[in-house]
Amino acid sequence: MKAVRVALALAGLAALVRGLVLLVDLGPRLPAVLVWALGGIVLHDGVLAPLVVLLGVLAASRTPAWLRAPLVGLLVVLGPLTLVAVPVLGRFGARYDNATLLDRPYWSGYVALVALGVVVTAVVAERRRRSAPPRP
Repeated sequence: MKAVRVALALAGLAALVRGLVLLVDLGPRLPAVLVWALGGIVLHDGVLAPLVVLLGVLAASRTPAWLRAPLVGLLVVLGPLTLVAVPVLGRFGARYDNATLLDRPYWSGYVALVALGVVVTAVVAERRRRSAPPRP
């Protein structure tokens, strides 16, 4: 087990060094990348995580026990998915002189993924409901 941990630590350090080398190679774009990265951290820790926790608490307190875990799981998946999808859904970075940028139907893909998540959640919740012990 120790050898696996050491191997994973070495692989992690190698990836860290590679990332730092790539970061330094950005040159004048480095400040913009750092602002973007820090903005992602602030959005996650300041907005997304508290919102998911709040919705999870509301879901846990207002839904039946068989629905709680699947619903919270759906929220945990849809939160980051939505955050990652915002730039392409809003078409940030699209340019009229380059039609190949953001040229896919991102909204339909996002809606399909959300629908898939809802369907999976419904199936899991229904299975949990059927296997739950009957109420006295």
